[in-house]
This record gives sequence, structure tokens and C-alpha cells, in this order.
Amino acid sequence: MIKSVQSEFLKSSSDYTQCPPNNKPEYAFIGRSNVGKSSLINMLTGRKKLAKISGRPGKTQLINHFEINKEWYLVDLPGYGYAGVSKEQRRSFQKLIKDYCENRENLVSLFVLIDSRHDLQKNDQEFMQYLAEAGLSFTIVLTKIDKLSSSALQKCRTQFEKSMLKNWEELPNTFISSAESKVGKEEILEYIRHWNDALKDRF
Repeated sequence: MIKSVQSEFLKSSSDYTQCPPNNKPEYAFIGRSNVGKSSLINMLTGRKKLAKISGRPGKTQLINHFEINKEWYLVDLPGYGYAGVSKEQRRSFQKLIKDYCENRENLVSLFVLIDSRHDLQKNDQEFMQYLAEAGLSFTIVLTKIDKLSSSALQKCRTQFEKSMLKNWEELPNTFISSAESKVGKEEILEYIRHWNDALKDRF
């Protein structure tokens, strides 16, 4: 069992240069619009309203920083599906995300969220390919598994692995999660704790 999680919202930034000091390890969460990002963040922190949940996809438009246990940063990034936004906004979000990913020196890993109910989408694949080419570490989280039966989940995981291995020699670290049943909470937080311990000399 991991210790309880203390969380505090710090700030929202429209540019990576406005982010908090890079003196703590940082883990950013990103995915297509409506993938369940805010719900997962709230589940991990044990606070129902820490990250704002919206029925309107594309609600997150800034870099949102939360401090966890005074030890590390959790970051809520805009989605890359851009449902219902203009081309100009889409370009702005793309630049915001790219600049953040490539310039935030304390970023340890990005958690790329993928809806377990759907096939791997082209923009999921393109974003992960971008991260790999940029030399950026990432971890996959399959979300909303409570919406699937056990057999459907197994089928989903098999299909997901098959799709990934078309372009990847091996699979990145992958977690399954449910904001409703809290599946994946312990595993994801333990994974972060492991990285924090490994990076103690750096921060």
C-alpha cells in the first residue's frame, strides 16, 4: 500500500515558461479529448473535483500543475483530439504541447491515455511516434475498463498490443485503469514512487 496522497492545485499556464520551478520530478497526463483524463487524475489523488471534469471535450486548454505530497508535480495537459475547436486553436494547442514536452527539463514521463473501448486511433499512434522520435519517455494508460466485460477487456488488450507491435519492437509500460472502481491507482502511483526514488539525487 502506498501512503495517502496530498494534492494541491498550483497554477494554470498558457506557456511552458510560466510553469512552476522545475525543482521536482514531473509527470504529465495527456490523451485524446474525452479519454477520461480529469477523472483519472481525480482518482489518483482521491479528490473528486481536483481536476475539472467537463461533458464538453477539449475543455482543458492550459498546462495545469498540481503538487503531490510536496514531492512531485502532476500535470494535466490539453488533449490532442481537439474535438470541436477551430484550426487556429488546434495549432495553438499543438505548439503548447510540443513546447512543453521538449523544454520542460524536469518532465520524467508522459502518461498517454487511451480509451479501452475503442481501437487505437491514428492520432494516438502519431503522438506516440512523435514522443519516441523526440526521445521522450512515455507510459500508456488504458482508461474506462469498467465499461467493458472481462472478455471484452482481454480482446481490447490483445487488439491494442497487435496494433502497437505493427510499429514498435516492444510495448511501452502499459497500465489499465478505471476512475469508477479505482483499478490501476496503486500500480500507477507505485510506478511514480519508483521513479521518484530513482531520481532523488537529481532533485
